[in-house]
Amino acid sequence: MKLFRTISLIEGCSFLLLLLVAMPLKYYYGMPEAVSLAGMVHGILFMIYLSLSLSLAQKHGWPLSEWIIVLVAGMVPFGFLMIDSRLKRAMKTTLASDAA
Repeated sequence: MKLFRTISLIEGCSFLLLLLVAMPLKYYYGMPEAVSLAGMVHGILFMIYLSLSLSLAQKHGWPLSEWIIVLVAGMVPFGFLMIDSRLKRAMKTTLASDAA
């Protein structure tokens, strides 16, 4: 779950970089290379995010609705912050149940 949290944060930041830096560079300053590079990096990270979320959902027995929430949050700016807080809670719950 720790790896997924890390990838989620990196992927979310890459999405914000694409939206808030690369897109303005393309449309206001005529630098389409910024979107090409940031878009490719973000796309690769999103595919990793998607595959790790599927793996985590299967491993922890998430209902389909939970996985869909994680998927949609990965497509929304700042959605990765919501997922991070959910994962923190889940990790604490897991640690507490393992200790008991």
